[in-house]
Amino acid sequence: MTVVVADTSPINYLILIGEIGVLQQLYHRVVIPEEVFSELMDTGAPPEVREWATQHPDWIEIRKSPGRDAALTDLDAGEASAIALAALETDVLLLIDESAGRLEASRRGIPNTGTLGVLRRAAMEHLVDLPSALNRLLATNFRVSKPLVADLLAEAADRKRQGD
Repeated sequence: MTVVVADTSPINYLILIGEIGVLQQLYHRVVIPEEVFSELMDTGAPPEVREWATQHPDWIEIRKSPGRDAALTDLDAGEASAIALAALETDVLLLIDESAGRLEASRRGIPNTGTLGVLRRAAMEHLVDLPSALNRLLATNFRVSKPLVADLLAEAADRKRQGD
């Protein structure tokens, strides 16, 4: 069974747009390192994110990370610990948005996707309305290229037309 390890960003944005439940629907259980939990609880995190983390659902498993990997010092603590934790698993999917973190995960052979990939898959499984979810996501401080959003919307429209 695939172990899903998440960095802070996908959880943060899925909470902000009201779609955090898709993680359980898609993956059943999500593992986060202690550092990610700390970032979700940080006073700088949005209040709704802190509230969610305080009463996180039982499908979230908080694990101690294996320690700081010297090769990951350019990444923040959440990203580095999520990559290090994912590297311990053989059948794993890492949820991470930051390009430097995704690049490092890919370099290490760790399959990964981000918030957009989660929403795309959820839309393909009829768990979310992708245009609506993307509109809510774009109303946050999430950064994404306009061509990528256009591609995702076009793909969703094609699926709808074809009656997927």
